[in-house]
Amino acid sequence: MKFVVDLDFKCYVCEMQLDRFIPNRSAMDFDYAHYMLSGGKVKREHIGVNLASKEAYSKQIAEIFNMNRTRILAFKNKPPPSVERVSESPSPIQQSRTIKKRRYIPQSPERTLDAPEILDDFYLNLLDWGSRNVIAIALGNSVYLWDASDGSTTELLAVNDDFGPVTGVSWSPDGRHLAVALNNSHVQLWDSQSSQLLRTLRGHRLRVGSLDWNGHILTTGGMDCMIINNDVRVRSHIVGTYRGHNQEICGLKWSASGQQLASGGNDNLVHIWSISMVSPNSAQQWVHRMTDHTAAVKALSWCPFQSNMVASGGGVGDQCIKFWNTNTGACLNSVNTGSQVCSLLWNRHERELLSSHGFTDNQLTVWKYPSMTKISELFGHTSRVLHMVQSPDGYTVATAAADETLRLWNVFGNPEEAKPVPKRKLEPFFYLAQIR
Repeated sequence: MKFVVDLDFKCYVCEMQLDRFIPNRSAMDFDYAHYMLSGGKVKREHIGVNLASKEAYSKQIAEIFNMNRTRILAFKNKPPPSVERVSESPSPIQQSRTIKKRRYIPQSPERTLDAPEILDDFYLNLLDWGSRNVIAIALGNSVYLWDASDGSTTELLAVNDDFGPVTGVSWSPDGRHLAVALNNSHVQLWDSQSSQLLRTLRGHRLRVGSLDWNGHILTTGGMDCMIINNDVRVRSHIVGTYRGHNQEICGLKWSASGQQLASGGNDNLVHIWSISMVSPNSAQQWVHRMTDHTAAVKALSWCPFQSNMVASGGGVGDQCIKFWNTNTGACLNSVNTGSQVCSLLWNRHERELLSSHGFTDNQLTVWKYPSMTKISELFGHTSRVLHMVQSPDGYTVATAAADETLRLWNVFGNPEEAKPVPKRKLEPFFYLAQIR
């Protein structure tokens, strides 16, 4: 069988169409169209012959290639499910499921203990919670230890009126040794296990109200406006001094890295000092001096998730919490709390800050950071909450107030609810970064 293709006809048909128009050829009768365009000169029977030939040809082609148009681009089997779903915007129902449930914060303390004869003095630091889960509290001329594991209480020391009262306590990092500051300007170092006085540190001329540890260095601040670094391992313990305040030092906090020290004083100043500038022979200049507070600054707390930020709180004439960039000295934010700020603590597990206050409500306030919206307020103390410390696991907070009570609050959640953190694989030579 011979098939004749009329090229002139096809070109003529293409010229009749718009640019790039592709007709549906299966629905067209080219033989009849050719007949009509040629003026009916082609005989009708020839059209029928050509039409029959075209149908036979199409049938033969389909048989040769086993053509089945319904199977073009079709899967042989059902396609397997994809490994990862394409990310899509969650529906309102899904969003409501993913919203984190707000943590329940009990409004009353889980335990209240008597703290008779605790001094009602804003400038002192009379409470600390050691790494061995023991709370030290100074009551008048004595220091008591309360073991949070079994609830037992022991008296560590009592001094006479010539030395006392006790003006500050601070646990060493090992949780065994306790630094005790006295009204006569001396600082004693005690072994809590043997209840033995190990040594007495002298260097201040007036009472010492602030203490903080940086490894084996005990930093003390006194009413004589001096800050002294004491190396408790050596006989000549004074290894550096800082001078910059012109009134009593009432707040001292080392950063987690141990490279920067924040100090606050009754002169309304906050200073940032560098350990690299310490010299035993001469007093060192501050790195930054912050002058924005308008009252004494006792409350200081370094941010656990941003190493170059410290929060500070002002007294009754200021009532503000301020956030500082310690690399630049810039004030990042300031929030007026409406009452005296006595102490500050960061939540180690969430981006939250806890503040304790004085007049007039004597409350604890939990703030969401960085929005500084109030999450919760806790009431219970009947006088200003002068001291606030955290348990070793960071969940429980102990507060001591001028109402002569020590209260334990479940502010930052429960350890049982915390998910275990997988151990991070240590990089090679990871310890080299700790050598200085």
